[in-house]
Amino acid sequence: MNISFKSYWNLLSDHVRPQKGRFIWLAVLLFGSIGLRIFAPQIMRQFIDEALAGKPLQTLTFTALAFIGIALIQQVVAVAVKYLGENVAWTATNALRAELAWHALNLDMRFHNDHTPGELIERIDGDVTELATFFSQFALNLIANGLLLIGILVALFMEDWRAGLGFSIYSVVTIYALGKLKDIAMPHQKARREAEAQLYGFIEEQLAGTEDVRSSGAVDFSLRELFRHHKEILIHSRRAHFKRWILENSMVFALILGNVLSITSGYWLFSAGLITVGTVYLFVHYINLLEEPFWAMTHEIESFQTIGACVQRLTEFRNFKRDVIDGTGAEISSHPLALTFENVDFSYNNDDQILKSLSLNLKAGSTLGLLGRTGSGKTTIGRLIFRLYDVKSGSIKINNADIRETQLESLRKNIAIVTQDVQLFRASIRENLTFFDHSIPDEKIIATLHELELGDWYQNLPDGLDTELETGSRSLSAGEAQLLAFTRVFLRNPGLVILDEASSRLDPATEQKLEHAIDKLLKNRTAIIIAHRLDTVQRADDILILDQGKVSEYGNRKTLAADSNSRFYQLLQTGMEEVLG
Repeated sequence: MNISFKSYWNLLSDHVRPQKGRFIWLAVLLFGSIGLRIFAPQIMRQFIDEALAGKPLQTLTFTALAFIGIALIQQVVAVAVKYLGENVAWTATNALRAELAWHALNLDMRFHNDHTPGELIERIDGDVTELATFFSQFALNLIANGLLLIGILVALFMEDWRAGLGFSIYSVVTIYALGKLKDIAMPHQKARREAEAQLYGFIEEQLAGTEDVRSSGAVDFSLRELFRHHKEILIHSRRAHFKRWILENSMVFALILGNVLSITSGYWLFSAGLITVGTVYLFVHYINLLEEPFWAMTHEIESFQTIGACVQRLTEFRNFKRDVIDGTGAEISSHPLALTFENVDFSYNNDDQILKSLSLNLKAGSTLGLLGRTGSGKTTIGRLIFRLYDVKSGSIKINNADIRETQLESLRKNIAIVTQDVQLFRASIRENLTFFDHSIPDEKIIATLHELELGDWYQNLPDGLDTELETGSRSLSAGEAQLLAFTRVFLRNPGLVILDEASSRLDPATEQKLEHAIDKLLKNRTAIIIAHRLDTVQRADDILILDQGKVSEYGNRKTLAADSNSRFYQLLQTGMEEVLG
């Protein structure tokens, strides 16, 4: 696939336009640097001709000082061009990196189920870093050397039209040959980047499942797969390097021809009395200057092959569209929330139906106990309420408004979920509890910790709310992590809470604290309790039992408990673990 300049520009245009002023300065400095590089040999030519003509020492000294001064100015300008070009490119690509990260975070769970975190990291960070390097180093050099090439040819025409014509033909043929060769490594470079993304995804999966890999004796398999991924990278890298070898050796041959052309034409014109010795020096110097644009273009083309694969992958990633579209309706304002499911059907892959004609009506402030075997669809209900997925048919309503019309930010801000697996970040206690929301005052955080019986734990923290947590909550007990999850919910003050058996793995003392926290949490809030134990749903107003995605039983908890024919009554008599396990 050929990548056009438009593809590159589409990626960065929105982040480059705000830097218009820097671009103007960059253009001025770039033209100035090129002009000085072309003009400096003219002074040296004058010095040689003046020396051969026997000009006074004062004249020669002045010419030499002028050459040195221009050379120094050119170096200063070149440094300024380099600095400004790096600054513009990295500022734009860092903004692109932030845009892509935001895009990834807002894509549907369906997308994330098909793409590993390692793959996304390689795209957002690895590919964008390649893009930044290209624009900060290679693209700027390509423009500069293109201008240098044009300037040299113009200068040669001004010296002698025959030399200018000869070198122009030589340059056109060389550039044409490079153009024909520029894409030969593109497929292998793209395949290499894809293989690297697969490798990072594999490593991320293996590290996340280290315990399972070791306990199941799959270490040898993991190492074999690691070698296989590296083998794929090696194969494509070797093929790409071979193509680059062809390209570079073609460039060496072209440069040898250029040197032969400059020496031969200079000797012929000098022998005919058409040019001076200083002009012969000028030809040789200019052909040496031409080597730089040609070599630069060779390396740019090599880089173009790599960056072309990156741009293609980033463009594909950027074009992924989410199925869950943000609603344009009003924000949720009233608490607690009323929840309604009306004939909801849902499947993850359009084959297996997870929910079938599910209907329920949860009044504001009431609590629903949700029971069912593993795979019956209990967790799916929570995902649909959050709009991590959209229903296939039917509707879900919050306060009688379809959630597809409600603004996503408002919807998710007013709903909270607490599971057995608490996600904590390598950050301070404050940032973990507020999700980096600096508008929440410390006094409110501390008061909430005391309210949830974490006061003693907080007092023992070495740095208070600034205490850093380790990744994966390794520095906390399971009970402390669960209570911190509850603290998050209290700080958000949602109108609907989903509890996925948050106390199933705790010791009795900690579980008692958590039970107190649940009582406080459910006060004046609507709740769904996904239960695996009977005592958890004793606080529920209604019970809903799912069986293979369908409603097996739904009604008032007390009524169902008193009905000897109900399934819930049977669960109470025989034990839910036995019946639903």
